[in-house]
Amino acid sequence: MSMWWCLQLRREAASVPLARRLLVNAMDSAGVDSEVAYELSLALSEACANAVEHGTGERSDAYCVTAYLDGDRCRIEVADSGPGFRAAAASRVRGGPLEAETGRGLVLIESLADHLRVQNKPDHGGAVVTFDKTLKWRHGHGGPGNGTTGGAERPESGPSPLLAAG
Repeated sequence: MSMWWCLQLRREAASVPLARRLLVNAMDSAGVDSEVAYELSLALSEACANAVEHGTGERSDAYCVTAYLDGDRCRIEVADSGPGFRAAAASRVRGGPLEAETGRGLVLIESLADHLRVQNKPDHGGAVVTFDKTLKWRHGHGGPGNGTTGGAERPESGPSPLLAAG
């Protein structure tokens, strides 16, 4: 099974739970194990909160969330139009102080995902946080390629059940 969605969200706190709910609902529909879905939704919440807090820029007061479920992998990207990461901040992902009041979001994302990539957008300003995780499936779903779509029949051709927005 493959599906993807993209949202352009206002840089406001209310957008964070919206993105999280959409991800959890998509994973539930696909038959993803609830613990894996929870971990990815928590990582997404942290990435979105960072975009809301730090992603202000001259070009846009919005940020974009894209999620890809493809086979047994989920990849999520959160991109904003803010000033981007300073080199020192991006390199502190590993070994950041766990007792600090702020600045632990990327450390948390890294602990919940299999891979984390933090980069600045070339020539456009802004930051992109990308992370992915291997999916596990609820009992009876069996994962990708088993012919199930989480209870919803999908036509053989045509658009994905989740359409891009934004």
